[in-house]
Amino acid sequence: MSITLTIDGKEVTAEENQMLVDVASDNGVYIPTLCYQRGKPCLGTCRVCTCKVNGNNAASCTVPVSEGMVVEVNEPETKDIRKALIEMLFVEGKHNCPSCEKSGRCDLQAVGYETGMMVSRFPYRFPVTETDFRSEKIWLERDRCIFCQRCVEFVRDEETGKKIFNINGRGAEARIEIDVVLADKMSDEQVTQAMELCPVGCILKKAVGFDDPIGRRKFEIASVRERATGSESK
Repeated sequence: MSITLTIDGKEVTAEENQMLVDVASDNGVYIPTLCYQRGKPCLGTCRVCTCKVNGNNAASCTVPVSEGMVVEVNEPETKDIRKALIEMLFVEGKHNCPSCEKSGRCDLQAVGYETGMMVSRFPYRFPVTETDFRSEKIWLERDRCIFCQRCVEFVRDEETGKKIFNINGRGAEARIEIDVVLADKMSDEQVTQAMELCPVGCILKKAVGFDDPIGRRKFEIASVRERATGSESK
């Protein structure tokens, strides 16, 4: 059933129960996301898609649209909340973009640019992490993980459906883990898909990494905003 709602003062139509983040994108309104992927179940882990919905802050990937809903995406306070969340992700890990294999393809880097982040307002933690290279096919750079849980939920063993990745521990002790036996069974195509699914450079394909040359990398061709709103071809 078609319904009407308002996004940043503009009246738009959508199908009832569509996710707000998708409706905004379809109407040219960019909302950053790091854990959400269109067409996949909502995870709601990163919260960087926070907007005001009927006066209250909510993660737009978790909100189905309804008749008469009033949404504020670019209201100053809400924009700053999103920016602060992104800044926190940068300081909670070690994200050295110039030396990272995923620079130019990294979702965290891209949304940092789109929110106007220059430096974090929070102190850097510089956590001590251990790289996991036990798998024959995957190099796990734990210091880059933002705990979006995309890999945990969407990368599974093709025969058994078991999870290949998981989060172990809680709070500051949490870290991404890999089932080495299942990882070594992955096809090259599945390893590449896992690497591309990761929004940062945490999952790397051994001996390959990312081989697109500078100038042809994902966000150098079209920004994350252009990709989300479909404006790269306009």
